[in-house]
Amino acid sequence: MNANVAQGIYHLRPLNPVDSSIMEEEELGMMFSWTNSYDKSTRFQCAIGAYVKVCSNGMVAGDMMNYTRKHTGTANMDTKLHMTDQIKNAEVYYKRLINDKEYLKSVKLSCKQQSELVGRLFIDEDIIDTQQVSMIKKEMDKPSFDYGQSNNSAWAFYNHVTHALKKAHPRDWLSDQKDFHDFVTAEVINNNLYANLEVNTNVNDIDIVMEDIVEVPIDIDITEKVLVQEMYMGRI
Repeated sequence: MNANVAQGIYHLRPLNPVDSSIMEEEELGMMFSWTNSYDKSTRFQCAIGAYVKVCSNGMVAGDMMNYTRKHTGTANMDTKLHMTDQIKNAEVYYKRLINDKEYLKSVKLSCKQQSELVGRLFIDEDIIDTQQVSMIKKEMDKPSFDYGQSNNSAWAFYNHVTHALKKAHPRDWLSDQKDFHDFVTAEVINNNLYANLEVNTNVNDIDIVMEDIVEVPIDIDITEKVLVQEMYMGRI
């Protein structure tokens, strides 16, 4: 757009993280990305995320990209404050994406299920276009990169889509990444809590754990399904 829209992606290296396991992560690197425009056609957006080292595919969760700002008033000051806040919480955001990655590895998706998800991303969600649909099909048939997983892995499918999202316009790339991750969270992670999990346990063990957790006072109505997810993701 006549060089009026800009996108920046920085690969970061954490130093002395609170969670030492972050330094052991080999597949994902930490990322900070932003989008802005000179002609005010695009609001400023920024987010801490992750990138897949083998292919530079991006990962950005919706609750991490919670800031967009019009080019008015105190926009410059507000932007600096928000960027500072993002970086302060970078370790938490990064760890969340590492957990999501590991969860997706435990979920299997058949070719039919992957095809249905691609169709919804194209028709219902309007996140990908026809060119990207063709790219995803090509990646499903013959991946360009080795993700260390079989082709029926949800993690492999995730990367097929994010590889295609590299073709998105810089104006849309960050929001498309966020929308896709939210879609996967809702349709794959939340809907597969009891399926294909590589956890050595039995029903009686789960009952005991659930009983212990339910006894903790909570202020919101939360289902067993969500509690199991939170346990698996390490959030509670």
